[in-house]
Amino acid sequence: MTQNVYEGADLGPLFTATTPLQFFIEVGAAYNRLQATNFFERADAIADEISDAKPDLIGLQEAVLIRTQFPADGPATPATNVAYDYIQILLDKLEERGLNYVVAVVKEGADIEVPGLFPTGLMDVRETDRVAILVNADLTDFTVVNTQSAQFTAKLSLTTALGPVNLPKSWVSADVALDNGKTIRFISTRLEPISPAIQSLQAGELLSGPGNTALPTVFIGDFNSNADGTGTSTYGNLISAGLNDSWTLVGEGDGFTCCQDDELLNPDSSLTRRIDLVLLHGSVKAQAADVIGDAQDDRTSSGLWPSDHAGLTAKLKLTK
Repeated sequence: MTQNVYEGADLGPLFTATTPLQFFIEVGAAYNRLQATNFFERADAIADEISDAKPDLIGLQEAVLIRTQFPADGPATPATNVAYDYIQILLDKLEERGLNYVVAVVKEGADIEVPGLFPTGLMDVRETDRVAILVNADLTDFTVVNTQSAQFTAKLSLTTALGPVNLPKSWVSADVALDNGKTIRFISTRLEPISPAIQSLQAGELLSGPGNTALPTVFIGDFNSNADGTGTSTYGNLISAGLNDSWTLVGEGDGFTCCQDDELLNPDSSLTRRIDLVLLHGSVKAQAADVIGDAQDDRTSSGLWPSDHAGLTAKLKLTK
């Protein structure tokens, strides 16, 4: 299963702010939006999806860690007060359902701490972007034998009212040894959404790095590249490199996974793009694929969609 859980707010206004004061105001507004999109509530809905599908492995994207510090001092002293740990929140919700998932590997991407303006004054908000792989620890027919992770060398840098900010993305992988003696590599990532050139370079790093293996390989994640070939060239490049799209092989319907409105309160689903993918290489084939979290009854009691992305599950089989 792959699921972009959504950090909970559009951060675009931070990068268009032209003065420090406007920047501080936008940070405060973004934090308030993150609270309004209530990941505690949304994690219940995502945990329900996982409970229904019971995937062996799950790739998470935008699984952020939010920390705060008051009074603010910018990045001078790292904020340590944990306000939201999206991975732990989801694990707790799964445990409430009697499910035993554990973190096999996690990797940090962008780690930014900036002051935000609140009624009580300036408070530092620190957001650490993360990708992770969760494993169903109750299963006994496979073992995780090797994990890897790294930030991409190619990364976006933007100028803000407080100066330049680097926004690296990252990948994680886990080698899974099955009880029949075979091993498969499972790679999860989220590629750069703003710069097509950087996104393409990151995809190349994925292929030459963890994807450079003789093992059957599964690439999953939010690739931010339309599967219909519009937008960026990344999807086409990955297919040309020999990867097979599980949805193209066995999916039914359009397979759209992106994107609901930023506030997650749009009454009708607004998914119009297929950018969350399960791609295969080597002796592994898809038997089934399903988009989840895209139906009206998947919404929370207050009307929130579980994420701005739908999830995607795939049933896979190793071949001779």
